[in-house]
Amino acid sequence: MVDAPALPEESTPIRLWGPFRTGLLATIGGLVAIGLGVAVSQLSTVLIYVGFALFAALGLDPVVRFLQRRGISRAWSIVVVYSGFAAVAVGVLLLIVPTVVRQVAQVVADAPKTLHAFTETDFYAWLSSTFGSEWGAWLSDAQSFLTDPANLASLGRGALDVGVGVATTLSGLVIVLVLSLYFLASLDRIKAAFARVFPARSRDQVTRITGQVTDSVGSYLVGMVVLAGINSVVAFTLHLATGLPFAALLGVAAFCITLIPLVGSVLYWVVATTLALFTGWVPALVFGVLYLIYMQVEAYVLTPRVMSRAISVPGSLVVIGALVGGTLLGLLGALIAIPVTASLLLLVTQLVIPRQDAKTSPLEPHPRDTAQKENA
Repeated sequence: MVDAPALPEESTPIRLWGPFRTGLLATIGGLVAIGLGVAVSQLSTVLIYVGFALFAALGLDPVVRFLQRRGISRAWSIVVVYSGFAAVAVGVLLLIVPTVVRQVAQVVADAPKTLHAFTETDFYAWLSSTFGSEWGAWLSDAQSFLTDPANLASLGRGALDVGVGVATTLSGLVIVLVLSLYFLASLDRIKAAFARVFPARSRDQVTRITGQVTDSVGSYLVGMVVLAGINSVVAFTLHLATGLPFAALLGVAAFCITLIPLVGSVLYWVVATTLALFTGWVPALVFGVLYLIYMQVEAYVLTPRVMSRAISVPGSLVVIGALVGGTLLGLLGALIAIPVTASLLLLVTQLVIPRQDAKTSPLEPHPRDTAQKENA
């Protein structure tokens, strides 16, 4: 038997298209991710404006709904709210801005005299006796800096930069107000569209949780503005009552600083009391004690009443959220730290915990298995 001739082996083709396609797609994906990161960094200012506008709309929505419950349509409620807000803002600016500008100029002009008067106080004598001659040298350097014309010129350029920053801030506020008006007018449609992204079986739950989150955030923002306004009035009154200078300036500073959650009042108390020491230790002591008493009233009386509808967040989570938000987004992050933390806490309590509670122990029979045994 003659063996059949062996057929030539077919050459196996080298497949290069698979690795090449994988590398090409990975490279394109990496470039797209880098491009998205660059775009987000370039649009950071716009995103901050949008975030401010959204939170402003959520903060004004409770007031609009309050007017709606009184029989006013939503469109007219929005007009009334924004008209009242504009009237209050213009009135406050007309009353406070000229005084604040005058007092800032007075602070700059009287800085050398203030330092010289500070050297004659008992507090300065205590500092000199405690820290020795180094304290006097530091104060002399500060006085020399403030009286040097070159340094005054640099301060003037810095004031010009501050003016440009103020103009930019005002233009940003206009953009935020316009965006918040659009958000507030279409807030119900935005929430309905957000719910439609999810499956139909989950829309009722999504709508309910979204309503709770927006209500809580709105109540918190309104409460923070109310408490900051009360802080501003109290600080202005205490400065006038104790004879401390720059009452209007420090009243505006109190409103801005106390908007910071949890630590705003304490921070303002430290700053204002320290500045009051330049006038004298007696008015500083009186102001510090009276404002400390108000802080207790705010913590135990005003805050529980004003924040009654907002979600309560543990103090540790507030501090962690404020640190994380301030690190990532600066002032905006610090301001929205509590509402964002409260929203995440609400999602956990409404979604995660019920699912975990529904899971039975591995040592216990599942209810489905128990029902099957009973039916058998």
